[in-house]
Order: sequence, then C-alpha cells, then structure tokens
Amino acid sequence: MSLADEIFIQTCKDILLNGTSTEGEKVRPKWEDGTCAYTIKKFGVVNRYDLAKEFPLLTLRKTALKSATDEMLWIWQQKSNNIQDLHSHIWDAWADETGSIGKAYGYQLGVKHKYKEGEMDQVDRVIYDLKHNPFSRRIMTNIYVHQDLNEMNLYPCAYSMTFNVTQKKREDKLTLNAILNQRSQDILAANNWNVVQYSVLMHMLAQTCDMQVGELVHVIADAHIYDRHIPLIEELIERPTYDAPKFWLNPEVKDFYQFTREDVMVENYVTGPQIKGIPIAV
Repeated sequence: MSLADEIFIQTCKDILLNGTSTEGEKVRPKWEDGTCAYTIKKFGVVNRYDLAKEFPLLTLRKTALKSATDEMLWIWQQKSNNIQDLHSHIWDAWADETGSIGKAYGYQLGVKHKYKEGEMDQVDRVIYDLKHNPFSRRIMTNIYVHQDLNEMNLYPCAYSMTFNVTQKKREDKLTLNAILNQRSQDILAANNWNVVQYSVLMHMLAQTCDMQVGELVHVIADAHIYDRHIPLIEELIERPTYDAPKFWLNPEVKDFYQFTREDVMVENYVTGPQIKGIPIAV
C-alpha cells in the first residue's frame, strides 16, 4: 500500500465515523437537479506527505497526473483565469460566456506587487526568495483576496502556500518544504488531485532553485464527503492497493516557466478502475 492510499483511506474512515452532517442546514452547493448537496464533514484535517520518499498518487483509482499538472500550470505558470487556456473542462461550470472565472486563482498570482527589490507577482517573488533568501519565514502566496471576492466566480478552495527551507545534516542541497492551506475540499473529487498538483509544483520549484523536495503538509479546514458520494467512497476504500509509482520530472528543465505537462511522468503506476460520472455539486 502506498502512503497516499493509507492517508486517503484513514481520512475517509475518520470523516465517515467521526464527522458531522450538514443535512438540514442552509448550504450553498446544489446538485444538477437543484436539490441541496449535503455533506459529512471533519474540521481541521492535517496530512503529511514526505515527497523525498514517495510521490503521493492514489492507487485505489487513477489520478490523471498530466491533467492535474496542466491545471496547476494554468494557475501558477500561465496565471490565467480563462478556461480557454486549459486543456480540460473541469472549470466549465464556473466560467462566463468569455471563458473567464473572474479575478480568481491564476489572476491573483499574476498581479504585480511592489517590493524593495522591484515589482513582482507572487510566483516570481517565491522563486526570487527561494534563490536569494531561502531561510526566510515569509515565503508564501495568498489568493484569497477579500477586495476581489465579489468578482470571483468561485472563491478559492486551495488558497495559500507557505514555503519553508531546511538544511538537513550531511546533505549538500537545501530541502524545500511547504504547507498547502485549503478552506474546503470535496474529498472524492479533489483530495488526491490537489495533493498531486502541489507535489508536482514542489518538485518543479525545487528543481528550479537547485533544491531537493521534502514534506508537503496539507491542511484542510472543512474536509467533506458529499451525501451522493458516500457509497462511492465506501466502495473505493475497500479496494486493493498497490505500491507507489516512481515519479519522473524532466531534469533538463531548470526554468519554472519552461515546464509543460509533458515534463512529468510516472513509472509502474498500477491502479484500480476509475470511478466514472462522479456527480459534482456546484
């Protein structure tokens, strides 16, 4: 069993056993038929992934590595808020007639801010500090910008990354660690998807800054399983598991802005069957 599988199974079991139901509460999300989408939720879920030991792809079912990477690069590299720049349709429900999702996600990472070193956006600031001031405790991004919330078609779920660099004993290279903060997460649809995205991001930033990857700590304020997902989750976590695959990142790319989804790959990725037609609450 991979560590990613173990963490996912235990998280799901904890939510189902110890979570609280929102049934009967005033909830925002709705199913396609217009009925309220209730959840069983757990507050304050924290999971740790040591990326130096294992790449956290689920084997219970397949997580599409290249598609997850594509969406991450759409936000962090292209800094786009238009679905026409994306190769998948996962954001279609939140886009307007022009393809825009408003001042959300990539838009916020692309806004330039004034620093004493000059004008930079948040991504460039992270890369600058990792290269020039790696032991700073101020290397972070935040896309939950209150003044722009009314112009976002969806409030950011994964909204903040805090990077922290350590020097391990007897190691020549510095180690890049990070905390991903998430206000809300649909466990079935998005848990491993987000973990994989930000694991790829850490690998890319580490390679860009001549570091090695360390820990990704994933903090979820509201970790939930939707009512219509419960039987899917119950079946999923009883499946056989397999060993974690081997992750490959193109070693020739040293510039974060030159990475593409074709620069990531996994070997020996054995999984259970995909769950098709997962209902998504909007």
